[in-house]
Amino acid sequence: MAVTDEAIEKIKDMIVSGALRPGDRLPKESELAAGLGLSRNSLREAVRALSLIRILDVRQGDGTYVTSLDPQLLLEAVSFVVDFHRDDTVLEFLAVRRILEPAATAMAASRISERELDALDAQMAALGGEPSVEELVAGDLEFHRGIVGAAGNSVLCSLLDSLSGPTTRARVWRGLTQEDAVSRTLHEHRAILGALRDRDAEAARSWATVHIASVEQWLRSTL
Repeated sequence: MAVTDEAIEKIKDMIVSGALRPGDRLPKESELAAGLGLSRNSLREAVRALSLIRILDVRQGDGTYVTSLDPQLLLEAVSFVVDFHRDDTVLEFLAVRRILEPAATAMAASRISERELDALDAQMAALGGEPSVEELVAGDLEFHRGIVGAAGNSVLCSLLDSLSGPTTRARVWRGLTQEDAVSRTLHEHRAILGALRDRDAEAARSWATVHIASVEQWLRSTL
């Protein structure tokens, strides 16, 4: 194992074991390197790598701290990597969304508040009946983000948020080229919202599946 990888593993073990907890300050570099049996150079490289993926927070003049380790923070690294997707893998991202997003929508049916439902309603009303494709896609992302957020699972919310990038361009492309894309999207949003208002988890799940599958089906036919 490369020395930097070994250093990363040793710091990881300290965090996983609870020796270092969220918000804790790491010991001084010289002390930590000696305690872990590492060179200061390999420790420095490990700290740099772990700070890039938001495990550690290096504060100039103050020291190095373990971050909050909140899912949203940690999954930012996933979002960064996902941005390097190839166009030919968009269908795979859509397939993952088709598994996760309907489940999150079903979870939201019993948890979403009337205030949150009203906010989604207002958002749809603000779009009007003939939004531009760009407005529709931006509204679509916010609509689903609001629903998934109401599901009450921060990991699921962050995962879906990190997967939104690759599918956004496909939705714009669809909106520009498919004649009924705008009206179909608005219809499906109203159906999802109606199911949520009825607290009907299975109907909400079904409509969310239809919504994503329609984009997936269109994309398959154009590739």
